[in-house]
Amino acid sequence: MTTIPTDALPDSLLLCGAGKMGGAMLDGWLAGGLAPGRIGVLDLAPSADLTAAAARHGFAIDPPAGAPPRVLVLGIKPQSLAEAAPALAGRVGPDTLVVSILAGKTVADLARALPGTRAFVRAMPNLPASVGAGATGAYASPAVTAAQRATADALLRAVGIVEWVEDEALIDAVTGLSGSGPAYAFHLVEAMAAAGRAAGLEAGLADRLARETVIGAGELLRRSDLPAGTLRENVTSKGGTTAAALEVLMAPDGLGPLVERAVAAAKRRAGELSG
Repeated sequence: MTTIPTDALPDSLLLCGAGKMGGAMLDGWLAGGLAPGRIGVLDLAPSADLTAAAARHGFAIDPPAGAPPRVLVLGIKPQSLAEAAPALAGRVGPDTLVVSILAGKTVADLARALPGTRAFVRAMPNLPASVGAGATGAYASPAVTAAQRATADALLRAVGIVEWVEDEALIDAVTGLSGSGPAYAFHLVEAMAAAGRAAGLEAGLADRLARETVIGAGELLRRSDLPAGTLRENVTSKGGTTAAALEVLMAPDGLGPLVERAVAAAKRRAGELSG
């Protein structure tokens, strides 16, 4: 986990929705140094883990409404925004920064749901945030101040890297690429393991080899400054076994076009969730 810069810490934060992603971010903030007393969590059905964490760390679950929080983080499902908005609208104020991780919900959608606020950051983290290795794309609306953007960056960076885009429309592309991307990697492991079994390997052995191959390749990619394409070339001998496999994967109808269609489908669905 990354330590949050002290000068970027909000003096009050309200998290609405502490499921898988919201809970991962909460863990990151606590590990990064955000004081539990500054955190409130709204959750209609708090899990046993969340209740235990609140007792252990000292943050509040379903705190009474008081002064508007400096930051409101929306971690609920996109479809739940309309239901949650009336209660949230009474808790926020014009100086509250709203950080939303709701796929497909635009700044315009958020402004309609929370008309008393004006500063919005749309962010799309991904599941590896739960182990501090997330990749988040973020967009700040024009009303977001430099200080608010720094606060949002620090909160998002507590669970991994953050990349900012200047065009809100690109957030749907981020959703299709990195937001949904971990599922693509997990499915690749499934496909490799199935191919190993088809080639004659025992099921458990195929699963372990596929899993550790992808984990190892990811670690090599993390440690290297070389582009992924160069690393691919470095492990490919002309006329060898890897070259034979890549001839299939890199065919005109191979992995590249397939992934492009998958990302496009996820981007399209993110757009459909708007409104």
